[in-house]
Amino acid sequence: MASMELRPVPFTTAPVRRLPQLFGGLALYGASMGLQIRSTLGLDPWDVLHEALSKRTGLTFGTVTAIVGALVLLCWIPLRQRPGLGTVANIVVIAVAVDATLAVVEPPSTLVWRIVLLVAGVTLNALATATYIGVRLGPGPRDGLMTGLTARTGISIRLVRTAIEVTVLAAGWLLGGTVGVGTVIYALAIGPLTQAFLPMVTWRATIDE
Repeated sequence: MASMELRPVPFTTAPVRRLPQLFGGLALYGASMGLQIRSTLGLDPWDVLHEALSKRTGLTFGTVTAIVGALVLLCWIPLRQRPGLGTVANIVVIAVAVDATLAVVEPPSTLVWRIVLLVAGVTLNALATATYIGVRLGPGPRDGLMTGLTARTGISIRLVRTAIEVTVLAAGWLLGGTVGVGTVIYALAIGPLTQAFLPMVTWRATIDE
């Protein structure tokens, strides 16, 4: 679900150490999504679409994210992208974590707490993004779509990402998803924050591993 990618490292390299980081990062990502949803101040582009579909279908937010993730994964086939363990885990763990967070976190009653949830959600989302990308076990479905289109078309990642997210945001908004100040804050902050966290959590193979 993030906008950055590192070249995958084979799972056979230090799997015991990497798996907790992968699943922890994905769980934190789902939790951060739940906090942003509860803030009701605006969501990131993909979650605007997820929320709209959830409202219209009656499915839980997590179920919708999993279904959309699986559909996006199908788009990898003509792009010749190969999923990794992290790709499959992305679909499952995030869906469970976001629904669990929504089940235990009540909607705040004051604007101050809504702002706190938004800031916490965006910050933790960046940390989670860096954490699961840094383990280098495969990109999420949406990340792979972006990099696959870039590889096949020669268009820069920046332009491809912008085109995808503008399209998704517009579709989600038209379907009734929540767009607000949080959407703008997320767009401006997620890149720099993720970049700041990434060096702290990126896994690098050593000679003895």
